[in-house]
Amino acid sequence: MTIRRQTTLRDDVSISGIGVHSGLPATLTLHPAEANTGIIFLRTGIAGQPDREIPADVRAVTATEFATVLGDHTGPLCSTAEHVLAALSGLGIDNAVVEIDGPEVPIMDGSAEPFVAAIEHVGVMTLLAPRRYIQVLKPVSVTKDASFGELRPHADGLRVEIEIDFDHPLIGRQSLELDVEPISFNREVARARTFGFMRDVAKLWTAGYALGATFENTLVVTENRILNPSGLRFADEFVRHKALDAIGDLALAGAPLLGAYRSVRGGHKLNHAVLSALMSDPTAWALVEGRPQPTRRPRGHAGIAAGLVAPAYGADVS
Repeated sequence: MTIRRQTTLRDDVSISGIGVHSGLPATLTLHPAEANTGIIFLRTGIAGQPDREIPADVRAVTATEFATVLGDHTGPLCSTAEHVLAALSGLGIDNAVVEIDGPEVPIMDGSAEPFVAAIEHVGVMTLLAPRRYIQVLKPVSVTKDASFGELRPHADGLRVEIEIDFDHPLIGRQSLELDVEPISFNREVARARTFGFMRDVAKLWTAGYALGATFENTLVVTENRILNPSGLRFADEFVRHKALDAIGDLALAGAPLLGAYRSVRGGHKLNHAVLSALMSDPTAWALVEGRPQPTRRPRGHAGIAAGLVAPAYGADVS
């Protein structure tokens, strides 16, 4: 791997829409940031309260039921952060301030493509500071029922290996392996949309979810067909969207990962559990600058079973 320098945006860029779960409107603005800032979320427009700021960090995750929610001890700050995080991570953006004036990141078309287009519209600027990476030094895994997730050493950048298995004739078992670089991210996963099942709509509405879901921002699946008139963007769009979500959730490491992530029948909760397991074991990772350290043969394997350190979870839908 060649020595790389940190990046940020060349200018501010805004994007507006509604939240897929809240149905509420919001404008999200991406701002350039100085080297070593990382990704910061800034929540504005809170009636009678000051603006709130929180780093995009695994410790800031407050919920993972149907989306990744960021917050702190005072409560949630921003829901459904995964798609904009995936766009920033997939395009190699190290530093940015994500300002949002509503409780949920706009869902747009259900993919990361609108965020990618916004970033590409203003362009990427290279900074003087060397890029910092989190290098995975030994395998770390989480198992819960039929779901399994693992991060293992991989010195060439971030690699995702995602497998899903739905008891549904239109989905079934799908898998995707991807070395995440800007070109591959754009081509293979950025356009993949979130999805849900028609049979779950009433339950989701009752629980306060999917209030902003439409055919324009969600793939809706019945027992035997896709309801969206435009159909699928990829034959295996479902697993590609799971990969997109994983890239966004793993961006909460706080720096680009040098590691391979494998997920079987997982989702946001599994992604968060595995990343939490990695960061909670100081022998499993190292912060490196510019060039990764040689990966030594690991002396052990950090595994977490149900009920131990990592958060409990179940497989997500989308």
